[in-house]
Amino acid sequence: MEIPVTSVLPHRYPFLLIDRVTEVEPGVWARGYKNVSINEWFFQGHFPDEPIMPGVFIAEAMGQLGAFAIHKPDQAPSVGMIASMKEIKFNKPVGPGDRLDLFYEVMSHKGPFVKGNAQASVNGETVAKVAEMIVFLKGAEGK
Repeated sequence: MEIPVTSVLPHRYPFLLIDRVTEVEPGVWARGYKNVSINEWFFQGHFPDEPIMPGVFIAEAMGQLGAFAIHKPDQAPSVGMIASMKEIKFNKPVGPGDRLDLFYEVMSHKGPFVKGNAQASVNGETVAKVAEMIVFLKGAEGK
């Protein structure tokens, strides 16, 4: 099952940080990926001689994937904003040529707030992990 990324996310280039959503169980979890290219705009300054994807963009990519785990097909998409993250760890740099595989799991959903955890990996090796990511859904349930 492939879902067009822009059908759920309001993000557009250069801040659309996922390429494909490959699997979803609505309200429970989602999988997807980003192919990291040498042409990414952030590599111009981070860092010119040693291009590394900024950790904040890896975290944002996990959050963007979370929108697909949260979204239910019978509802209009809400704009999700990361409200907090706990225990975020970056284990290894991500660079040009890497495929950043993403996973997001919903832990709970109360009103406009969703709590989940997320993981990013390259070649099966975890490169980043968030134990708890709280997302505020703007427009959800009248908020």
